[in-house]
Amino acid sequence: MSPVRRITSDSLKFFDLLLMFISFPVAVLPGMVKVTPASFTEFLAMRIKLQNLLIFLVLLCAWNIIFTRFGLYDSKRLASRLAELTDVVKATSLGTLFIATTGLLMKSSMISVGFIGRFWLLTTFVAIGSRVALRTWLRYIRAKGKNSHNMIIVGTNRRALDFAKAIRSRPELGYKIVGFADQEWSGLPELGADAFSLVCGLTTLPTFIRHNVVDEVVIALPVRSFHSDACGIAALCEQQGIIVRLLSDLFNLKGALPKTEEMEGAGLITHYTTAMTGWPRVAKRSFDFIVTLALLILLAPLLVAIGILIKLTSRGPVLFVQKRIGLNKRTFNIHKFRTMVVNAEDKLKEIEHLNEVSGPVFKIKKDPRLTPVGSFLRKTSMDELPQLLDVLRGEMSLVGPRPLQLRDYDLFTQSCEDWQRCRFSVLPGITCLWQINGRSLLPFEKWMELDLQYVRKWSFWLDLKILAKTVPVVLKGSGAA
Repeated sequence: MSPVRRITSDSLKFFDLLLMFISFPVAVLPGMVKVTPASFTEFLAMRIKLQNLLIFLVLLCAWNIIFTRFGLYDSKRLASRLAELTDVVKATSLGTLFIATTGLLMKSSMISVGFIGRFWLLTTFVAIGSRVALRTWLRYIRAKGKNSHNMIIVGTNRRALDFAKAIRSRPELGYKIVGFADQEWSGLPELGADAFSLVCGLTTLPTFIRHNVVDEVVIALPVRSFHSDACGIAALCEQQGIIVRLLSDLFNLKGALPKTEEMEGAGLITHYTTAMTGWPRVAKRSFDFIVTLALLILLAPLLVAIGILIKLTSRGPVLFVQKRIGLNKRTFNIHKFRTMVVNAEDKLKEIEHLNEVSGPVFKIKKDPRLTPVGSFLRKTSMDELPQLLDVLRGEMSLVGPRPLQLRDYDLFTQSCEDWQRCRFSVLPGITCLWQINGRSLLPFEKWMELDLQYVRKWSFWLDLKILAKTVPVVLKGSGAA
């Protein structure tokens, strides 16, 4: 999920809960004023009781569940405004009906015909207004080239070309067509006539995907004659955690989650490789942001003390900034407390033969490049604390596969199978399953299996479990390198 998408989802979630919180007393108060001359202060004193508070919290949860079930926190990049606003009306109507039914069953004097009408009108029109404003802003920034997705279209037939031209004519959708993939045939000159390019063939598509930023692949091949090719491409994307969209027909993928969508009148079947979409993703991002902000405030004195200690005991900057591979193989700058001498990366080739782990990664327990303070920080994992800033920025998550170095990724692409690349389909994290199951003592293959297990079986409770188990593992210092 891009930073803009995260901000949008988080904002809508917070706004809808706030709307429910404000709309309830606003809709109740006019009816109460007609019945009794009590002031607003007296009204609040009369109504804030434990039973009423519990009922309100239940209604708040129900409101959230209803909005989530109607997909109002999912990505609406491909949905029409009318479809989204229709879903809003359905959600507020069902939510209002639930509140009315609950009020009648509880024999609450707050629920009346006037309340129902005022509550429905207020929540519906404000929810619609907020979404229109947000979608207008999103379309504007996408038209300016921000928050875009890189797309490859597999197939160069007329359907594929028409689809590509329709997408190109709608820059506000936020898609950048990287190019087409297909085998040589007589219709290829038509591709160049429409200013599109053939970036690779069907057989070289896997190599292209491995070495380029690709967010989505749209398959537009004639399934009857290219069924084997189409199935192979879909399976490849599933392995690497890349979104697959189909113009027609179904594929029997094992782990991906299918969802039907529509783009410019074309029916698509989208296969998501993780459950980390919609409300669960909003919950994960909200949790990351709140917990990270609290930790940064709580740990501020410790962070300052570590920074001063590093500066006083060794030459060089306090923070070590390094390029890492993140979501869908995008690069970002990771921040850590510097634990090594300034020219440590230049000395790596001299000690590569001392590597103690398998696979395309480098780790040794007693690295000669470590400073005395750095060795302690590595042992206690306190060198990782600045990564909280990367979580706050949305480049990382508290829990997720550890981000690979560029050097490790280059070796990774040479030696790894496609299923291992699925780890790049989610945000990298500070801690993960392999961190609580042996850390650096695990072989590389087991590390990759645990990352895939996390992606496939992700849940909010799995994140909480990993975080809870990380603390004793770090305090114990087992497997640290």
